[in-house]
Amino acid sequence: MSQSAGIYIHIPFCRTRCSYCDFATGIYESSLADRYVDAVIAEIKSAQEGDSWLAFDTIYFGGGTPSMLSPAQLERILTSVRQRFALDESAEVTMEMNPGTVSIETLRAFRELGVNRASFGAQSFDDHELARLGRSHSVAETLKTFADLRTAGFENVSFDLIAGLPGQTLSQWEFNVERALRLVPEHLSFYLLEVHEGTPLAEHIRKGIQPVPDDDLAGEMYEHMLAQALEHGYEHYEISNLARPGFRSQHNTKYWTASPYIGFGCSAHSYDGKNRRWSNERDVRRYVDLIREGASPVVDKQVLSDSAIRAEAVFLGLRVMSGIDLAAYREHFGVDLLEQYNEDLSRFTEAGLLQLDGESLRLTRAGALLSNEVFAAFV
Repeated sequence: MSQSAGIYIHIPFCRTRCSYCDFATGIYESSLADRYVDAVIAEIKSAQEGDSWLAFDTIYFGGGTPSMLSPAQLERILTSVRQRFALDESAEVTMEMNPGTVSIETLRAFRELGVNRASFGAQSFDDHELARLGRSHSVAETLKTFADLRTAGFENVSFDLIAGLPGQTLSQWEFNVERALRLVPEHLSFYLLEVHEGTPLAEHIRKGIQPVPDDDLAGEMYEHMLAQALEHGYEHYEISNLARPGFRSQHNTKYWTASPYIGFGCSAHSYDGKNRRWSNERDVRRYVDLIREGASPVVDKQVLSDSAIRAEAVFLGLRVMSGIDLAAYREHFGVDLLEQYNEDLSRFTEAGLLQLDGESLRLTRAGALLSNEVFAAFV
C-alpha cells in the first residue's frame, strides 16, 4: 500500500455537455469560473486534513474540462496547493483535457506551470460517432491537439476511448484502436459505454432514436483492444487501463490501493487512507456560496466499518490486474481471504473469472470483462 497521498481538484466546466455524461459538470461561464477558482483556493487554504499525512506526490485536475482554465487561474490554484501542502518535487500533475479546447500557447504555459501529464478525451476517431455522443470536437482537432501536446513538451499523454456505442460495429472499433495505437500515447484508458438514467443518451435509447448497445459485441471490442495493445507493448495493469512501461497513472493507482487522497471543488471526494471518506456539495453555485459564507462544502461523511474496509480492499484490489497479495491481506486484516469468502471465490474460480496463483488472487481476462458480477459478491 502506497503511503504518499494525492490531491484531486474538480473543474466542472465544459464547452458542451456530452449526451452520455453523468458527472458534475456544466457549460463554461467566465464569471462563474472566476468565482469558482476563488472558492477552490479558499477551500485549499482552509483545509484541515492532510497535515498529518506524508508528502503528496500527485495532483489530478478532473472534470469537466480542466483545460478550459486559463494559465493564470491554474497558476493561482497550483500556488495555493504548494503553499498549503508538502508536495514532492517530482509529483505527477495530470490535467484532463478535450481536443480543440487549448492552443499551443496555452499548452506550453500549462507545461511550464508543472503539468506533466495530459489525460486526453479522444473517445473516438470517427466524426459520426463523436456527433452521436454529443462531443464538441472533431477527429481533426484530436490529431492537432495531440501534435500540439508533443510540441509543448508533454511526454506523458493518455487517451480515453469508449467502446460499445449504440450502432457501433466491430470494424469501426478496430479502426479506432488502430488509429489510437498508431499515435503511440503513453497510456490508454478504454471504457465500455454505460447508459445512465437521466442523460440525453438514455432518453434517445428509450425513444428508439438510438439503438440499445450490444453487450456481447462490447465484450468482443474489449478483447480486441487488449490483444492489440498488448501486441504493441502496453501493459494491462487495471481493468480499463493500459500503459507503456513506466507510465501507469500514479494518481489513479491511489484509488485502487486504498492510499489517502484529498479532493477540492464541487463533488470532490476524499479518503484518509484508513476508515473515513467524505465528499463535497455537487452543485457548482451552491458550492461557491458555501465557501463564500465560510461554511464547509462537505455534505457527506462516512466512517467505514471493519467489514466495509475489508470488502473495499478486495474489490478495489481486484481491479488491478496483478491482483491481491493474500499474505499482505492476512497481515493487514488478521483474516484469511480464501477462508473468509470461500464459497464465492470457489464459484468464480470454477467459472474461470478468478485465478489463484500462489499468494496472489486476480481476475482472469474473462473476469475483467465481467468484473461487476464478481465485485457484487463483496459489496
